[in-house]
Amino acid sequence: MSALKINKNNFDLVINSDKPVLLDFYAEWCGPCRMVSPIVEQIAAENPQYLVAKVNVDEEPELAAQFGVSSIPLLAVVKNGKIVNKSAGAKPKHQILALLEG
Repeated sequence: MSALKINKNNFDLVINSDKPVLLDFYAEWCGPCRMVSPIVEQIAAENPQYLVAKVNVDEEPELAAQFGVSSIPLLAVVKNGKIVNKSAGAKPKHQILALLEG
């Protein structure tokens, strides 16, 4: 499975998920975001126990504001509708997985 593209119309998929959610806040013009994107897609393909989703901050400024995104890429982990972990900046795969497990 690939990462879902999230917008304000389908954001309830994140809030109502019974799985832990990895949210990747990104922009097309962001170099570090482009480095993280294939890792996020790989995690989505290899880990069906997680819902992996992406939010384009240029297209969804309301969601970015709701999550307090001030720098990208921002990876947020949502469990039971609440943010339980988040980290800004490019990260290797093992650190992203550690965010989900922590």
